[in-house]
Amino acid sequence: MEARELHPVVADLFARGRRTVRVAIEQEYVVAAADGSVVPIEELRRAAEGSPAAPHLSFEPGGQLELSLPPSHDPLGDLRSLTADLRRRLGGITLRAVPVDPRPDVPLQLTSARYVAMQRHFDRIGPAGRRMMRRTASTQICLDWWPGRAGIEQWRVLNLAGPFLAARFNRSDRLATWLAVDPARTAFDDSLLRDEDPVASYAAFAAAATVFVDGPVGHLSTLFPPVRPRGTYLEVRFLDALEPDAVERAVAVLEQLMYDDVRRRDVLRALEGSRLAELWRAAAVGALDQEMAA
Repeated sequence: MEARELHPVVADLFARGRRTVRVAIEQEYVVAAADGSVVPIEELRRAAEGSPAAPHLSFEPGGQLELSLPPSHDPLGDLRSLTADLRRRLGGITLRAVPVDPRPDVPLQLTSARYVAMQRHFDRIGPAGRRMMRRTASTQICLDWWPGRAGIEQWRVLNLAGPFLAARFNRSDRLATWLAVDPARTAFDDSLLRDEDPVASYAAFAAAATVFVDGPVGHLSTLFPPVRPRGTYLEVRFLDALEPDAVERAVAVLEQLMYDDVRRRDVLRALEGSRLAELWRAAAVGALDQEMAA
């Protein structure tokens, strides 16, 4: 798929919104029955019926449960209360904020054409794709994306600070799995920052990735950069699934980077020109100095 075909769709992803300061959290959980076995997704849906969390539930290919909450000025309070209610309703089914499911054999539960094609593609590269799809969980934090110069700074600072934040908050080999999945569609390098026009950089990144679903929109949905453009907000995707106290600390750091003009520009000055590929590899093996993430 050529960059010029992708460009107008990518431009919509970079539209940006208003100068608001909201936060939304998307929390993934590894799910297990009382005996430790895998829980079918339909059983989870039935158990969650009537919960205030039910409208915000979705699932990952291995049956990981995702609680995707709307923007809020108290995202941690919302996450804690809805998760607690959901756990009460699930009874003996456990939700664990762990980044990697310890069970080695987790089946593919979502078998739509998209996921089957994705798995087939990743299998050509190695085992990391199956592990990522079926056994990993993350905490994704979404932040308002501003217009003008500030919005360009926000995009750059999240990408540049990403390895340091991962080094500070992550506690597993989940990131190493992501780095091995398919480098052409995960962008753990400087490919998204090479052009002064971020739309052009992202379209070029998307054009270089193997196409295995139809249409520009579908193809873009199969890309997994550490920071994903979402039109009016940015989605931070590089964090392990975190416990609530760690989520709170991560949100505080990200709010400063995104919404404090002075802090954002100070960090940008310190990190511009970084060799991101090397930094991501160091973060994945626990060898990166965390000073810049303080």
